[in-house]
Amino acid sequence: MPKITPCLWFDTEGERAAQHYTSVFPDSRISEVARYGPAGPRPEGTVMTVAFSLDGQEFLALNGGPEYAFTEAISFQVHCATQEEVDHYWSKLSEGGEEGPCGWLKDAYGVSWQIVPTVLPELIQDPDPEKSERVMRAMFTMKKLEIDALRAAAAPA
Repeated sequence: MPKITPCLWFDTEGERAAQHYTSVFPDSRISEVARYGPAGPRPEGTVMTVAFSLDGQEFLALNGGPEYAFTEAISFQVHCATQEEVDHYWSKLSEGGEEGPCGWLKDAYGVSWQIVPTVLPELIQDPDPEKSERVMRAMFTMKKLEIDALRAAAAPA
């Protein structure tokens, strides 16, 4: 089976981003830093790529220049079993970035993340359409998702 490694295009901050991400997620590390040589196109010795893993998932950060920027069209979901996990990832990843609606945020590097309690799909996919709708309405009022509030919305009125 082929291995898939997401490649994240940065201007110059790929190494700083990789250092930040590996400090946030358990079982994470930077495995390799490659630098531009005399052929360029960027100054010799500057960081070209950073190979890193987040909780076992491999990534590559490429310092490719300012031509491209991240958008919400691509995001990474972080599935959290507890509110403590939601709070941790929300706090660490939104620091210096931008909080969005419904558990979405942009980090300081412009990468979009979804911090999702594992209970959310369960509640939204409940066979009771009224329960599901109450949970959805509650979620739409939140930035960081709150598990207790989602469960309360699921409870009959």
